[in-house]
Amino acid sequence: MNFKLIKTAAASAMAALSTTVFAHDGHGLFGSHWHSTDAFGFVALALAIGAALWLFRGDK
Repeated sequence: MNFKLIKTAAASAMAALSTTVFAHDGHGLFGSHWHSTDAFGFVALALAIGAALWLFRGDK
């Protein structure tokens, strides 16, 4: 697999998805208030990065 292509595609997808916001001001971990569902995206991103690093760790 072409790791550079995967990184480029992932970065493009994250940039495209981050432009849409469906909450009012103040949401997110660093906002004036947040809900548990606001943190779900951060947890999902951390899991995706961890899985990618584990799958492509290069110890073949």
